[in-house]
Amino acid sequence: MNSSGGKVGRLAVPLRILFNRFAFLLMVGASVTLLGLSRAGYKPIESARVFVLDYAAPVLDVISRPVAAANALFAEIGTLMTIYADNERLTLENDRLRAWQAEARQLAQENAAFRGLLRAQPEPGMTFVSARIVGDSGGPFVRTLLLNAGGDDGVRKGEAVVNGDGLVGRVVEAGNRSSRVLLLTDLNSRVPVVLEQSRSRAVLEGDNTDILKLSFLSDIAEIQIGDRVMTSGHGGIFPAGIPVGAVSEIDGDVVRIAPLVAFGKLEFVRVLRFDFPELEPVLEPDLPAAVSAGEAAGAAE
Repeated sequence: MNSSGGKVGRLAVPLRILFNRFAFLLMVGASVTLLGLSRAGYKPIESARVFVLDYAAPVLDVISRPVAAANALFAEIGTLMTIYADNERLTLENDRLRAWQAEARQLAQENAAFRGLLRAQPEPGMTFVSARIVGDSGGPFVRTLLLNAGGDDGVRKGEAVVNGDGLVGRVVEAGNRSSRVLLLTDLNSRVPVVLEQSRSRAVLEGDNTDILKLSFLSDIAEIQIGDRVMTSGHGGIFPAGIPVGAVSEIDGDVVRIAPLVAFGKLEFVRVLRFDFPELEPVLEPDLPAAVSAGEAAGAAE
C-alpha cells in the first residue's frame, strides 16, 4: 500500500509541474474555443452563459450595493464640503459688499450735498435698448456686428453699444429694424478715453486685432500695467465712465490695451440712448442798437 501510494505521488508531481507550465496556454485555448463556439451560435454555450448570468446577476447586485452606497456617501461628503467652502466664501463676499454698500451710500450723500453747494449740472438722462446679434461681418478689413434692433426701437446712428463687461462699439448704420455696430477693434474706431488712475486722456484706436492702442497720450510716465481705461465723454458720443479695457503692454511710446469684452462670445448687447447736452448759443448785444438807444435817451434829456 505504501509503495503504491508512493508511486502515485511520484507520478503526480511531474503531472502537476507539467500542468502548471501549460496552464496559461490551456486557459487561452479554452477561452478561444468557447469564444468561437459562442460566435458560431453553439446553443449549449449560450445556454451555459445565460445560466451563469441568471445566477450571477443577483449576486453581483448584492455585492454592488455597498459599493454604490459608499460612492454615494463619498459624493455627498464632497458636496457638503463644497457647500461649506462656498458658504464661507459667500459670507466673506457678503460682508465686503455690505461694507462697500455703506461706503457707497455715504459717498452718494456727500456727492449730493457737494452738488447742491456747487450747483453742479446733473448728468443727462440715459436709457438703453437691448438687442441680439444676428450677424457678424468680421474680416481682415472690417469688424462690425448686425443687430436686430433699429430706428423703430429707438436706435440711432452714433450711439454707444455695451454689454455686461464694457464698451463694444458704436452704431454706424441704423435702419428701421436693424442696425450695424462698428467694433472697438476695427481700424476705423476712435474713442476718447481716460486712464482711471492717472486721469491721463488719450484716444483709443483699433487696428483690426484683438489688442487696442492708445494715441495722443499726454503723459506716459504715470501709466502702469493693469491700469483701467474708461471713456472720457469728450465729443458727446460716448457717456463718461464706461469701462473699456486695461493696459496690457508698454513698449516705449506705444501703450497696448486689452479690451474687457470678449468679442467672439457676444450674443446680446445694449444700445445706450445718451442725450448729450447741446450748447446754447450765446447772444451778444446789438451794439448799434444799444448806441442808438443811448443817443435817443440823451436827446430826450
